[in-house]
Amino acid sequence: MTRTTHALAASLATALTLAAALPGAAVAQDATKEKCYGVAMKGQNDCAAGPGTTCAGTSKIDYQKNAWKLVPAGSCMTMMTPDGAHGTLEPGPAPA
Repeated sequence: MTRTTHALAASLATALTLAAALPGAAVAQDATKEKCYGVAMKGQNDCAAGPGTTCAGTSKIDYQKNAWKLVPAGSCMTMMTPDGAHGTLEPGPAPA
């Protein structure tokens, strides 16, 4: 192998190692925020929560029980939806 080939192989190995580590790395959450399920409007959830949500903005209905929104820490359980339900720190069932 030539010097260029060795350098290319080393760079590729490093890139693959870093790429493999990223998906498993936890994203740090701001301590002043918490995930609140059941309070996001349709299409305005912050991230995946289970069946029917694959990433931000994919909730199918208003106040979907398995879709979350980041809210100020300590405020989730006091939030109310128009039907009188409160936000929750745990996901609920996916919509039918």
